[in-house]
Amino acid sequence: MATTRVIGIDPGSRITGFGIIDVSNGKSVYVNSGCIRLPDEALSVRLKHIFQNVSALLEEYKPDEFAIEEVFLAKNANSALKLGQARGAAIVAASLRDLIVHEYAARRVKQSVVGNGNADKEQVQSMVQLLLALSSKPQADAADALAIALCHANTRTSGGLEYGVGKRAGRSSKRWTEQDVRKTL
Repeated sequence: MATTRVIGIDPGSRITGFGIIDVSNGKSVYVNSGCIRLPDEALSVRLKHIFQNVSALLEEYKPDEFAIEEVFLAKNANSALKLGQARGAAIVAASLRDLIVHEYAARRVKQSVVGNGNADKEQVQSMVQLLLALSSKPQADAADALAIALCHANTRTSGGLEYGVGKRAGRSSKRWTEQDVRKTL
């Protein structure tokens, strides 16, 4: 089976996380991750920065698939609008490379990676570290982006992409345990 490279993007108007994994035979392997730290300038400048940096990542790593977090309803409408614009900048970069954009709700990402749709950032970081056998916890935004990529990898099937499939899809909302992870490795 061929290896598929997946990039996950956790968009933000101040920090945008990215995570890149290779998926082969149901196994996910860490490639790279990090944060695009945006300048403290006008929103238009920050959006340009997101577009340019995501474009550079796509050029360098040549992913086969692109996954991004969906917009969620924030307490502050202005924040939600800025987040939507940050997503748009990243999505345009992917679209210009003819990548299909796969979107996942934050709850779905957490459910897929941690086994709990209400998991906190610390839990996501710990599970990403465990699932990808990293020597240390990734920074929170990078961990979120890796979790998005892992969620996408977990929903892939040999026949294409299906929402809600995988080993844990039929189970209750139990959290992943280290024992569950070790069984899949």
